[in-house]
Amino acid sequence: MIAIFIVFAITGSLSGKLAGPLVEWMGLGENNTHGVIYWTARILLIFPVYQFILIIIGWLFGQFRFFWEFEKKMLKRMGLGFLFP
Repeated sequence: MIAIFIVFAITGSLSGKLAGPLVEWMGLGENNTHGVIYWTARILLIFPVYQFILIIIGWLFGQFRFFWEFEKKMLKRMGLGFLFP
C-alpha cells in the first residue's frame, strides 16, 4: 500500500511540474497568451501526462500490473475504453 501511495504522490507532483514546460514548448507560454488559455492548456495537458507517468513510475516501483489495471478501469469509466480493446 505504501508503494502505491508513493507512486500516486510522485506522479501527481511530476505531472504538474512537467505540464508547465510542455505548454511553453507548445508556444502557449504565460507571457505569450492570455492567462485563461495558458491555464486551460496546462490543466488539459496534465491529464495525459499523468496517465503516461503513472505507468512508468508504477513500473519502477514494481506495481505495473496494479497501475495498468487502474488505468484501464479509469479510462473505461471516462468513456475512453475504446483505447484498450
